[in-house]
This record gives sequence, structure tokens and C-alpha cells, in this order.
Amino acid sequence: MKIKLLGSAFISFILIMMALLLYYQFLINPGINENVPLPQELHPTVQQNKETLIQKAADKGIRVIVTDGFRSVQDQDNLYEKGRSADGSIVTHAKGGESFHNFGLAIDFALLTPEGKAIWDTAYDGNGNAQSDWLEVVAIAKDLGFEWGGDWTHFKDYPHLEMRFGLSINDLKRGKRPPEDSLTASQK
Repeated sequence: MKIKLLGSAFISFILIMMALLLYYQFLINPGINENVPLPQELHPTVQQNKETLIQKAADKGIRVIVTDGFRSVQDQDNLYEKGRSADGSIVTHAKGGESFHNFGLAIDFALLTPEGKAIWDTAYDGNGNAQSDWLEVVAIAKDLGFEWGGDWTHFKDYPHLEMRFGLSINDLKRGKRPPEDSLTASQK
């Protein structure tokens, strides 16, 4: 009888703790604030650092093209379908509203050959200095405050650069936005 009563008390205790944990999660992560509009372009700091990245790479003899920047939720959903319900290979694991591109905080890049062809060859050494142009661009980007998708452990996204401003996707979905005049984007 004592064991049965003890088991019931333990189950009640676990249920109460779970309820408290869920309530705590609600308090620190309230629902989505739909009154905050989604951005329609790159954040000004991301835009400025994108231009600086292109110029600094050019100073090293590396031509960079930004192949993607701000992406609408619909564009992100279309990209997500590649390799799933649409032809092609999987290029993203982020659905619409789950990418830093959707909040104007990410860009994708490629290198340009002397003929003007975009390439995604991470070993290419077009400037002839015995270093990967790709990794030289990544180093410049990191110095500017970008985080690189090639550093991710679960899904390497080598062309991807993002600035988080200390915010998570959940923060952004809930209406938080980086200030327009942010001096740094690499706050973690």
C-alpha cells in the first residue's frame, strides 16, 4: 500500500513539475508578436558589411558575387522544397520564417572567375597566392562579424554568411529585431 501511495505522489510531483516548466517556458518565450512586420531587405549593417566584404576581397584579387540576400518566406519555402517535393538537391533545412535570410540578416556568396562565371569551388585559388580564395573570403567575413555556415556541425552551408546580433530565430519570430544602427553583429 505504501509503495502504491508513494508511486502516485511521485507521478503527481512529476506532473506538477512539468506544468511549472511549461509555464516558465511560456513566460520567457511568449507567443509570436505579429504586430512587428518582417523586414523587406537586408539590415543596414549586413548591407554595409556585404559591400565591405566585396571590396576587401577585391583588394586581395578575389572577385565575389552575392548570390542571395534577403529572402521572402515564400522564396524560402520554395527553396526548402528542393530535393523534397521539387527537383534538385536539398540546399536548406530551414522552412520559411526559419532562416536568417527571412529577416535580412544573411547572404550567400560565390566566387567569380576571370571570365565572370560564378563558382562554388572552396579550393579555387584565382589570385594565385597558394591560399583558397573561398577561405580568404570567409576570414574577411568573420572579421566583419559574419558567422559562416561552413562552421556548422549538422549541415555545412559553405556559401552562407549571417549576422545574428545576439538574436535567435525564435527571438526574430517573436518580433525582436536588431537596432537599425547596430555597430556590431557578432554579439552572441
